[in-house]
Amino acid sequence: MSISPFHLAMPTRDLAATIAFYTEYLGAGIGRQDETCVDFDLFGHQVVFHYCGGETVPKYYNPVDSQQVPVPHFGVVLSIPEFEMLADRLKAKGMKFVIDPYLRFKDTPGEQWTMFFLDPNDYALEFKAFKDKKFLFEPFES
Repeated sequence: MSISPFHLAMPTRDLAATIAFYTEYLGAGIGRQDETCVDFDLFGHQVVFHYCGGETVPKYYNPVDSQQVPVPHFGVVLSIPEFEMLADRLKAKGMKFVIDPYLRFKDTPGEQWTMFFLDPNDYALEFKAFKDKKFLFEPFES
């Protein structure tokens, strides 16, 4: 399956902190940038932040798999080695996880690693890795 890059644009309250986080913690590359916005290459996807003062997107929590999952959230589905490398990098940098990296749906077709953490705008990010990526969309019994 060939996947086209996804585009997401969000407001930021602190452009410098956002740039530092996405480059230093997540290893994102910087594309276009000016005094009010920045484009990131986040694992091949375009994530853009526009300075909009103090306004950001409100957040909520939804119970999923015995966890309080922050909503909205976004992230990238990685390979298991990429997921492990990112989790190790975040731990080494002292990341405070909303949901620590863990294996969910163990021993089912939908087995996957997942982790949640917040960026400097308090946006929730979820990065995950499937044992078998075909179950990204295909239903399975848990």
